[in-house]
Amino acid sequence: MIWKAEHKGIDLTGTVFAMVLGAALLHAVWNTLVKVNADRLVMMAMMMTGQAIIAVLVLPFVAFPTSAAWPYIWASTALHNGYYLFLIMAYRYGDLSHVYPIARGSSPLIVAFVSVVIVGEIMTRQATWSVALIAIGIMSLTLTRGASGLREPRAILFALGTGVFIAGYTIVDGLGARLAYSAHSYTFWLNAIDSIPLILVAAYLRRGQIRTHARSTWKIGMFAGVVSLIAYWIVIWAMTLAPMAMVSAVRETSMIFAVLFGVFFLKERLNLARLASTAITLFGVVMLKTSK
Repeated sequence: MIWKAEHKGIDLTGTVFAMVLGAALLHAVWNTLVKVNADRLVMMAMMMTGQAIIAVLVLPFVAFPTSAAWPYIWASTALHNGYYLFLIMAYRYGDLSHVYPIARGSSPLIVAFVSVVIVGEIMTRQATWSVALIAIGIMSLTLTRGASGLREPRAILFALGTGVFIAGYTIVDGLGARLAYSAHSYTFWLNAIDSIPLILVAAYLRRGQIRTHARSTWKIGMFAGVVSLIAYWIVIWAMTLAPMAMVSAVRETSMIFAVLFGVFFLKERLNLARLASTAITLFGVVMLKTSK
């Protein structure tokens, strides 16, 4: 039976809320590592390899997903790989603080619409406004670049496409994990499978070069893979306890951490407009946490 918010009666409790915020921090970490790497495709492949290795090692200790969950795992595999490729292309044409807000800010709105209108989850008016405010705060970061933020349409299009894929796999995984034996089972089986296509694509496109590139990226790539796996494990677990739209919105506060990483480590500019966008997002988070 598909989980429904009104049956559980569970909101974003303090523990779930804190865990998803932690996942947001981890998510910003691996995105920054991908952005600063010269060959992002190889970096993503190393990251996927790290995820797959950890997932396979854990498989003997988790249950086999239910038959009802497998269509969601396969669909999520396709959506995740579309997301990875669009993200690589978005980072090719735009800065971390340009691409990241568009991609991560657009997805909570899509998730909220689908989860409420189609899936049937219930959200209070305050929670709905909170999700919208978080998304607006995140996406407004792009406008803080002024006209320069709109001069590269390819970065914007790939970032928006990335946001659509994010929303797609978030919804699919939220529903799939509720149908699986457990969130842990769903997460590790998914990560053991969905890493394979991108690894094969990288091996083909970088044939003859991948060994050279891998020597300089495998350690940081493996680290990024472990970080990514832990971050999404938390998110999938949280979506079995709270509405998908609310978990998605809190997860996307990774934007705040990404901006800080961009400023302090990538030497990107921070101005009053960006601070205002961050403040709007934080206010939305506070509203969401206090919603009933």
